[in-house]
Amino acid sequence: MKKVLLILIAIMATQLSSAQEWITPVIDGYGKIKDFKDVTTLPDPDKEYNIVFDLKDEREMEGSNIGYFKIARMINMLGVNGISADKVNIVAAVHGGATFTALNDEKYKAKYDKENPNSEVIQLLKDYGVKLIVCAQATASRGIAAEDLNPNTELGLSAMMVLANYQLDGYILMP
Repeated sequence: MKKVLLILIAIMATQLSSAQEWITPVIDGYGKIKDFKDVTTLPDPDKEYNIVFDLKDEREMEGSNIGYFKIARMINMLGVNGISADKVNIVAAVHGGATFTALNDEKYKAKYDKENPNSEVIQLLKDYGVKLIVCAQATASRGIAAEDLNPNTELGLSAMMVLANYQLDGYILMP
C-alpha cells in the first residue's frame, strides 16, 4: 500500500512540476493562455488570420469584457506560435450589452461611478492593430454620442454591416 501511495505522489509531483503557467505574451495582462506544442491544431504560419469578432455580451472575464478577453486570447495564441502581427487582421463589432464598454473614461465614470475596466485592454488591442467598431444603432438607442466613445474605437453604421461586410471580404466570424 505504501508503495502505491508513493508512486501516486511521485506522479502527482511530476505533473505539478511540469504544469504550465498562464501567460499573456503579446497583449500583456489580458487573454491569458497556456502554451501547448504537442496538440493537433496549431496556428499555421503560412496563413493570414482575418477575423471579425461579434462583441455583444456584457459579461466580464478577469476584469474586462469577455469579448476583449477573447480577442486578446486569440492574439496571444497566435503570437506565442510565431504568427506576426502583420499576418493578423482583427475587427470587432461592438454592440448590444457590450456597447457601454466602449465609453471614454469620463463618460464611463459618470455612468458607473468607477474607472472603465476596459480602457487599458482597448488601448492594447488598438496598438496591436485591432479595429474596434461600435454600432451607431446601439449608441443611438442608449443615448451615447460619438464624442462619448473611447478614442480607440470607431463608429460604424451598425454591427450588422460590420459583420456582413467583413465576412463578405473573407473574414471569418468569431462569435
